[in-house]
Amino acid sequence: MSRLRKGVSTGLAAGTFLTLAACSGGGSSSVPGVGGIPGVSEGPGAHDVGLILPLTGRNASYGTRMRDAAKLALSAKGSPALDVHDTNGPGGTEQAVRDALARGDAILLGPLTATETAAAAPLAINAGKPELAFTSDSTQARPGVWVMGLTPEQQVRRMVDAARATGRKSFAAFLPDNAFGHAMGDGLARACRDAGLKDPQIVFHTMDVQNIDDGLKTLSAIETRQPAAPVVTETPSGPSAIDPTGEASPDAAAATTGTGTPSSGTTPAAQPAPIAPPSFDALVLADTGLELGRVITALQVDHIDSSQVQIMGPALWKAFDGKLGALHGAWYAAPDAHDRLGYVAQYRALYKQAPSPVSDFAYDAAALAGSLIRQGGVTVDALTRPDGYMGVDGLFRLRPDGHVTRALAIYQIQRGGGARIVVPASRDVAIRPS
Repeated sequence: MSRLRKGVSTGLAAGTFLTLAACSGGGSSSVPGVGGIPGVSEGPGAHDVGLILPLTGRNASYGTRMRDAAKLALSAKGSPALDVHDTNGPGGTEQAVRDALARGDAILLGPLTATETAAAAPLAINAGKPELAFTSDSTQARPGVWVMGLTPEQQVRRMVDAARATGRKSFAAFLPDNAFGHAMGDGLARACRDAGLKDPQIVFHTMDVQNIDDGLKTLSAIETRQPAAPVVTETPSGPSAIDPTGEASPDAAAATTGTGTPSSGTTPAAQPAPIAPPSFDALVLADTGLELGRVITALQVDHIDSSQVQIMGPALWKAFDGKLGALHGAWYAAPDAHDRLGYVAQYRALYKQAPSPVSDFAYDAAALAGSLIRQGGVTVDALTRPDGYMGVDGLFRLRPDGHVTRALAIYQIQRGGGARIVVPASRDVAIRPS
């Protein structure tokens, strides 16, 4: 494994580094020269990295931390300049992109949201400049525009692979009827199709409590899983054909009732038969907050738990998994937090605050751009090298179609809350069809 190292000197102890490792499977670590992307200029600004982010407005807190992360990634001596443009400035995202293109930047990093990416992408493509967008909306991916965010499809696909490894074959999903829920559902459908599994059962719900209850009852088919009520036959006290006097010995009474214990005159209450499991053995959820609490209650009512069904959820659960003890045994897929400890420490030392998770994508994108520029230039071949790159959140690969595959760990929620890794992040990210 060859490494592309960047020193971080400002405000940090000598000898500390952040690393973007090019994971090589025996190949060369050299990067092809300029020429893979039409329109890359050798003139002024050709070795600058354009950064398109919201630096004012409601998303400014995200944008400024991402800008700081990109600055950190390019702080090593010999790194290209960072050319920063505000998507909330006059003219919005489109003007910010035009300004960066006018400067001749070799690559564009950003913008942040799907809407901004949709506006920026045509301009970048027409200019022949690659764009590493920070959105997690996989529908924005296309040749020349890579989606760097952690997409729902990446998360679901990782969990489906892990669930299949434990023998799960029948998948279902109970999801909020919003953009994120539908993205999780689409990702599950694609993952099942690519794995040769039958189509998953998917039910969407609103925020209404009754709709959640009714929707989960339908998905779980709880009415058909309930056992028939047991028939309890009472043994009358007093004289009978077996004991005309009504004074049979305790041994005889025990033999009569079949309990092995003296009868008190009636047969003990029958134990209820167990409720059958649902038709699926893995269930994907996507709710957070109050709605997740309502879904958990409905799961309990409908007798769905991790003893029979592998419950799986989004990486968003990581932010509050300490409160999810009621879902103990459930999974979510997310980057291994251990991988980013060094980056977090250096970011905090320099900026006196912790980076937000989305800033990781800005750091990796800037580190990748800087490394390629220093080694000869930004090309499609270099960006999409099949062995990928090691970023602060682990291994990632840019595919030619604009999608990004990431090595994600599987976390399992514990009975008292919190989560631990039960399946490590793979160092081999399989490139799959879109």
